[in-house]
Amino acid sequence: MIKIQNLTKYYGNFRAVDNISFDVRDGEILGFLGPNGAGKTTTLRMLTCFMPPTEGQIFFNDFTVYDDSLEIRRMVGYLPENAPLYDYMSVKEYLDYICDLRDIGGAKRTERMDKMVEICGLSPVFGRNIEELSKGYRQRVGIAQAMIHEPDILILDEPTVGLDPNQIVEIRNLIKEVGKEKTVILSTHILSEVDATCDRVVIISSGEIVADGSPAALRGEMAGESYVSLELKGNVSGVEEAFSVIPGVEKITVSPDNDEIATRIGINVMKGYDVRENVFKTTVNKGWTIFEMHQEKKNLEDVFRQLTQSQEG
Repeated sequence: MIKIQNLTKYYGNFRAVDNISFDVRDGEILGFLGPNGAGKTTTLRMLTCFMPPTEGQIFFNDFTVYDDSLEIRRMVGYLPENAPLYDYMSVKEYLDYICDLRDIGGAKRTERMDKMVEICGLSPVFGRNIEELSKGYRQRVGIAQAMIHEPDILILDEPTVGLDPNQIVEIRNLIKEVGKEKTVILSTHILSEVDATCDRVVIISSGEIVADGSPAALRGEMAGESYVSLELKGNVSGVEEAFSVIPGVEKITVSPDNDEIATRIGINVMKGYDVRENVFKTTVNKGWTIFEMHQEKKNLEDVFRQLTQSQEG
């Protein structure tokens, strides 16, 4: 387990990270979110022993970043936002070089190289120079270098930045597969990626933790009003009066479609209410026909904006 206690980092007089505390459990995929300048990368650099905290402590089980830096570096695989690649090397030469740095030799080297090629899908480019690779393959090589020494913990800083949608899906699936065996900390701006990949989310804003929980729990805690939209057939005069008496209905908007066959109804719903059943019963009692009805739920992007808007503003 990773335990972060009262972590603070100053750059001169600027406080980039402000007394944050949270844990990362073994086998967890943790999404670490925040707007630009929130303190994400600074926190990850302290976690990887790249720089020391100004105050506070970080524990990796019984090891601390102050006293056991080398042991922690052996436990951790790190992919920074800009992958540390050498363009003039082939993929094979680069992974050989990383094995040299990690003191991996003999049969173990061959085993780990083969494993990274398999896991990261590098077989088609293994003999090619890194400068010839697409952004997606470069990220795969970066992940391979972070994993080649079999770390227990994988820390990825914006691993899908600059990738196209297909490449994002490929890297996301790779992270999910890796997360079955390792603890993963994932920093990203792509909130749908966190929703699809992470077990838990920590959101940081202006150097402070503003939320900590599963994506579903955060959506539930931050949810305010919901919105139900309907499409009803034919003449629905009196719809506002009929729906307004339903408990939880706050506001009703009626807008006829251009074809005059159907009418769209928008219902703003108070927090804590689900009006769909009563809306359906009222519609049936009135003899109206429903073409469609759906409720819009707050997604993680809505939660993120709400929690970090003070910094972004």
